[in-house]
Amino acid sequence: MVTKIAITDDHEMVLQGILSMLENTPEVTFVGTYKNAYETIEGIPKDQPDVLLLDINLPDINGIDLSKQLLKKYPDLKIIGLTNFEDISFVKRMLKNGVHGYLLKNTDKLELLTAITTVLSGELFLQKDIHRKLLSQTGITSDNGLKPNLTRREHDVLVAISEELTTQEISEKLFISPKTVETHRMNIMSKLGAKNSVGIIKIAIEKELL
Repeated sequence: MVTKIAITDDHEMVLQGILSMLENTPEVTFVGTYKNAYETIEGIPKDQPDVLLLDINLPDINGIDLSKQLLKKYPDLKIIGLTNFEDISFVKRMLKNGVHGYLLKNTDKLELLTAITTVLSGELFLQKDIHRKLLSQTGITSDNGLKPNLTRREHDVLVAISEELTTQEISEKLFISPKTVETHRMNIMSKLGAKNSVGIIKIAIEKELL
């Protein structure tokens, strides 16, 4: 099945660079290129892409507000934020709006294809540099009525989950049994009100636990 891709970026060089990068890739096809939010809003219903690569800084509406608007109207659309900026506050706001991935514009073909495949499978994708910065801000938060009060060990497991480690890998990393890992996972899900690992990460970011 061929994935339909659209790109929104006000820099022609970026548009052409991405098009060139994936032009000989049979599993994807480009259905639209837009230079601003207005063109995107007009083009999405006509072109019906599966994935939108969305620049954060646009001349009319910023990508944060545009993503919120698009996902409210097209909940099945997968959006990957594309930017030169590693500002974690932007990442958190984009993810809070439901964006499915975040890439820097220095991405290569393999990483871009991996991001597309990942978000189509329903998972969250963050470029490694972004992921690392996000984790570096991780701190344990006390119960202040706004954020869930995780124990230190639950927080350790939360960080390991965000690193996409398996139950066995978490068990070996933290020197606890797989059964204990699953107990902590269930407790985290309960405290965050999440239904699965993807939900854990999204809610943890929203609650500023990651």
